[in-house]
Amino acid sequence: METSTSGTSFPHQDGPRLAILLEQCLAPVPGGTGRYAKELARGLVDEAPSGAQVRAWTAWHRDTAGVTVPGADGPRRLPLPRRALTLAWERGLGPVPSGADVVHAPTPLAPPRRGRPLVVTVHDAVPWTHPETLTSRGVRWHRAAIGRAARSADAIVVPTQAVADELARHVALSRPPVVVGEGVSPALALPDDAAKRAMALGVPEGDFVLTLATIEPRKGLDILLEAMADRRAPEVPVLVVGQAGWGSVDVAQRAEELGLGGRIRLMGRLPDVDLAVVLDRAAVLAAPSRAEGFGLPVLEAMAAGVPVVSSDAAALVEVGGGATVTVPVGNSGALADALSEVLRSSELRTSLAAAGRRRAAEFSWAAAGRQLWRLYADLV
Repeated sequence: METSTSGTSFPHQDGPRLAILLEQCLAPVPGGTGRYAKELARGLVDEAPSGAQVRAWTAWHRDTAGVTVPGADGPRRLPLPRRALTLAWERGLGPVPSGADVVHAPTPLAPPRRGRPLVVTVHDAVPWTHPETLTSRGVRWHRAAIGRAARSADAIVVPTQAVADELARHVALSRPPVVVGEGVSPALALPDDAAKRAMALGVPEGDFVLTLATIEPRKGLDILLEAMADRRAPEVPVLVVGQAGWGSVDVAQRAEELGLGGRIRLMGRLPDVDLAVVLDRAAVLAAPSRAEGFGLPVLEAMAAGVPVVSSDAAALVEVGGGATVTVPVGNSGALADALSEVLRSSELRTSLAAAGRRRAAEFSWAAAGRQLWRLYADLV
């Protein structure tokens, strides 16, 4: 007998048992992949077929409360800490999630297959296309991990067609990657006490430029600072939301060198409820990344009705879908001109806000969940 929901069928009555790894959520810098893992797990719970089970797994941590997903079992802990588990999996050894019909690793940190279907998400091809934006160790690790996934996983999931195309040029894939988009967290809904929170955060009352990214070389924050120091740029504050990653990106020091002084505000990593408030009040989002696999901040800004100016990195152009303004990667002068044009034209801002909302509505974590359950059904 088959169990079926929304056209998804599995070969046994009790429904499939999915193990999803949420280890990235507990990394020192979870970044966009940490958000992806947790939001994807929520989408999979919400769209699970009748009788299906979603169980979250992590390495051994003393405290795993931060990765609890309503409706999912766990998180359960494997009997090795992160570093030891990583070293073991690199060699095809070590513990793996138990009691599962299919395992999904939402980053290239993936367990040995061990006779069950394995799905691995690869977020970008940056280790090949832009290795200079990663540490040398990071390049080696990601190339090796993605190579293992290409050889052993039953399916490789990528967030955009741009990543699928880039991977195909650099990695020997036994089958085409499956493109599964992302979505906007419901936790980014504007809270009732938004005005109070905005005041506590010190959000400017007038126009400001927002950038939302881990502070590291790939995100192009140096280009944004150079753009804001350009005489053509609007003289408005810039709010930088995100925690420090790797690399010698000292935003405050570079701002002082460029004479930007107090116009640059480092907000750090914000909880979703505060991020929603900042997004709601931003005049424009700047996303000057040198490379991306998806560009979740672009989608989140569009959903909030915030005009977006991004680089023309292929994934950002794809996600923007014509609803954003794009400038050449690394061109600070073009970025300054584009930001100035958006902030000076109320008509353009209104048009971009409406187009962005329409484009963002085409993405959701629920849709991602439904697509993945169909994929799992094909594999089990």
